[in-house]
Amino acid sequence: MKHFRGFVIKEFYHIFRDKRTLAILFVMPIVQMLLFGYVVTNEIKDAKIGILDHSQDVVTRKITDKLASSGYFIITKVLTNETEIEDCFRTGSVKEVVVFEPDFAVKLEREKKASIHLIADASDANTANLIVNYTSAIVNDYVTKENKTVTTPMQIGIESRMLYNEELKGVYMFVPGTMALILVLISALLTSVSIVREKELGTMEILLASPLRPLQIIIGKVMPYAVLSFVNVITILLLSNSIFGLPIQGSVALLLLESMLFIILSLSLGIFISTSTNSQQTAMMISMMGLMLPAIILSGFIYPVENMPMILQWVCHINPSTYFIIIVKNIMLKGLGFMSVWKETLVLCGMVVFFITMSVRKFKIRLE
Repeated sequence: MKHFRGFVIKEFYHIFRDKRTLAILFVMPIVQMLLFGYVVTNEIKDAKIGILDHSQDVVTRKITDKLASSGYFIITKVLTNETEIEDCFRTGSVKEVVVFEPDFAVKLEREKKASIHLIADASDANTANLIVNYTSAIVNDYVTKENKTVTTPMQIGIESRMLYNEELKGVYMFVPGTMALILVLISALLTSVSIVREKELGTMEILLASPLRPLQIIIGKVMPYAVLSFVNVITILLLSNSIFGLPIQGSVALLLLESMLFIILSLSLGIFISTSTNSQQTAMMISMMGLMLPAIILSGFIYPVENMPMILQWVCHINPSTYFIIIVKNIMLKGLGFMSVWKETLVLCGMVVFFITMSVRKFKIRLE
């Protein structure tokens, strides 16, 4: 028991001396708890909507004000005709457009019935469904309160339409996020241990003694993963189209080029982690928690970015998966071209240059 007690005490000392182990034991659970507590929510908050009011009367203004003051919506667009609706959804400036029919108040007063059309962007089916339900509830609440003051009950009919995903299939939302997740998992996670493995196996001396430059060694390391990742992209697209019936509305060539750009970025992230760590275990842990977890919950894959606290929205905006998911949705589901995704593409290109440069600079040509 004396030796056992000494062994246990030694293990405690070993843990307390290792800052990485302490971070995994104490910091990681707290971070995960906070992330899931703030991000995993079905509530709608500050969703951007547009208003197309053909009537411009007192009743429509009251309903519009009720939507704006609910805390769930922000009215960012006031449209003048139907032709502007498609442009709003293509640019992603709104999640829903509320359309009031002409002579809304007059019909409500004379016929005791009027209609509102709700048009939502269903490329994210869950969010679209929630937004339509919230809007319908607010309008129904207005009708309920108004009926208390009149003798003849009035009725507002609500018709909803889902763009880009009429049947609200979940696969339309999960395929773009799954692509980002798989590419991060294969490209970043596997390459993150490539250079570290050479250090641990003692074969780094052979590489350093060769005439290869650091950039050549890095490129040689990532080439196989780049090819395998690109094959995975093609496989995902074929499966989503043949099995799940998910169409590719836009250019296939553009989608493949954008996917290759994200693969290169994921590879550069993995190499950067590999050149910054000294053990495979540490590299894998950083990759899992620093890349894969944000790709799931901090990218708009499952939970809308707009629903998160501002500080987590900033984290989402430095997460490469966020931009890639936007690109895939715009090309696959909305059928948009390069001009609609050039900003996201430029951000990804900037990240590639940054991480490749940092990887080359941190690559040590002498063993410690």
